[in-house]
Order: sequence, then C-alpha cells, then structure tokens
Amino acid sequence: MMTQPDANPDSDLQHELRLARKFSLAEVIGREGSDFMKGESPIPPLMQAITQINLFIDQHLDDSIGALQAVLQAWVKAQDAQVSRYMDRPLAALQKILQDILSTPETLYEVVRQADVRWGQIFGERPHFQQPGQAAHPDDKYTHESVRVTLRVLLEAVESDLRREAEEREQGAQKQRNKGVEGQKSEGTGKQRGNRVRFWFQRG
Repeated sequence: MMTQPDANPDSDLQHELRLARKFSLAEVIGREGSDFMKGESPIPPLMQAITQINLFIDQHLDDSIGALQAVLQAWVKAQDAQVSRYMDRPLAALQKILQDILSTPETLYEVVRQADVRWGQIFGERPHFQQPGQAAHPDDKYTHESVRVTLRVLLEAVESDLRREAEEREQGAQKQRNKGVEGQKSEGTGKQRGNRVRFWFQRG
C-alpha cells in the first residue's frame, strides 16, 4: 500500500486552519494557488475542486486540535486523480475518499498514525501510536475508533449535502420542464386565436 504523504508542518494555511480561522472560498483558493499563480492566470479547476473539499472539511470536521483536519486535507490533495473524476461535484469525491478510508482498516490506521504524528508536532510531545488489535493508550487523542467515528460523522454531513444538491438540481430541472410545457401551451393558444381571426375574416 502506498503511504500517503504526511501533512506539512510548515504550512501557513494549515496553521491558520488549526487555529479555527474561517476563510472564504475565494481567499483559500488564492492562498492555495499562491505558489504558481501569476498575474491574471486562471485558477485550475482541479485546484478549485480540492479547495472546495478542504473548505468543507474545515467547516464540518469535529476536530478541535486540528491534527486530523490537517492530515485529511493533505490526504485530499494527494488524491487528485480521484478528485478529477468528480470535477463538477467535488463533494462526491470527498464521499468516495472517506468511504475508501473507512472501508479499509489499513488505510484508516495510516490516517490515525499521521494524525498522531501531527499531534506530536503541535504539542511537542511523543505521540501514542495505537497498534491494530491493541487497546489505545488512555492519553491517545486519536484512536482507531475515535477517528472512525469522526470520519463517519463527516461522511454523513457530506451525504446530506449531496442529497440537498440533488434535490436542488431536480427542482431546477422541473422548473425548466414546466416552462417548456407553459411555452407549448402559450404557443398553442396563440395559434388557436390566429385561426379564429382568419376564420372571421374569411366569413366577412
């Protein structure tokens, strides 16, 4: 299994996210793309999608310490091939990423390990690494079970948002269909009136 890269401890953006500062989508995109954006260069769609996902994580992940958040956001950035398959629906990519983590114990353990490492970097202490099949240390802030529960809650928030988006798309499509039907009725009514006018002219 390929090991995902650890979160960058020197990232200013991750540092400020850890301090619970909330960015607007535009600001995060600007900061995320600052390393390569020049002048009026357009923001790559993939960068926009990843930023939208990570902003959702920032706003919905229950992680007061911020170590798991930083790891998960770095994990998303490393999954650009996955995200690129859902460019028009970035949250669907996050849904798939979370499902993959939760359905594969080894992947979940790696996420927990990286969160522990990040915790140690934040507090300058030696982290407690839970081993598969063993009980977690009482002082371990990120255990296999606690991270599993946290990610499940995040997944539920993602799926709720996706359902809302689907309902909004369906409502929009229904409005367009209704407009089409109304337009056809209006056109038919106009033709009927025109036929009646021609009929009376012909009688006259």
